[in-house]
Amino acid sequence: MAGLAHLLAPLNAVLFTLGNDQVSVAELLGFLTGAAGVWLTVLARISNFPVGIANSAFFLVLFLAARLYADSALQVVYIVLGFAGWWQWLHGGADRSALVVARSGWRLLAGCAVLAAAATWGLTVLLARVHDVAPFWDALTTAVSLAAQFLLNCKRIENWAAWIVVDVIYVPLYVVKRLDLTAIVYMLFLGMCLAGLTAWRKALRACGQPAAAIAVAAGEPA
Repeated sequence: MAGLAHLLAPLNAVLFTLGNDQVSVAELLGFLTGAAGVWLTVLARISNFPVGIANSAFFLVLFLAARLYADSALQVVYIVLGFAGWWQWLHGGADRSALVVARSGWRLLAGCAVLAAAATWGLTVLLARVHDVAPFWDALTTAVSLAAQFLLNCKRIENWAAWIVVDVIYVPLYVVKRLDLTAIVYMLFLGMCLAGLTAWRKALRACGQPAAAIAVAAGEPA
């Protein structure tokens, strides 16, 4: 990992100064693609996936250069899940049709909660052993982020609630890690997540059946 971080250092070269902090190319591009990706998700556009994959790639470079290996590993998982979600939104519906926005059943939510709790416990133990600066919070945000991405891939409205929880934790965490622009990104993400939750709720109410799914064509706004 350390060797890879050294190789990626030129890609993370300093671009400009924000206040008293130097901001890298990777962090700037992560800011731009992150904001664009979340907004495209708010609009339920399938293009959020390729933009999100690019966002994860930029943050992978950033976190490796900063030697934040747990965060780096999470970006690799996001890239894989991004390709999976891209396919699901296109072909995950009935007869391989476009997936629709829907609410999650209690079994799905309970399963996500149990797996997130188990993952948080296991990752906390692992990260503590490698002297992570915030093992529990890094583990919790990683586990809940994966649950949120899974729900997003399934086009379930509850993904927004999970992302909101993650963003509330990430903002102070990245401030402590001196990734100030990234913290600003996650503040922006938080606002967009609230907008996304509102927009998807309106879409579900528009069908007149709160617990039913409403068809949203892939690539079109909700």
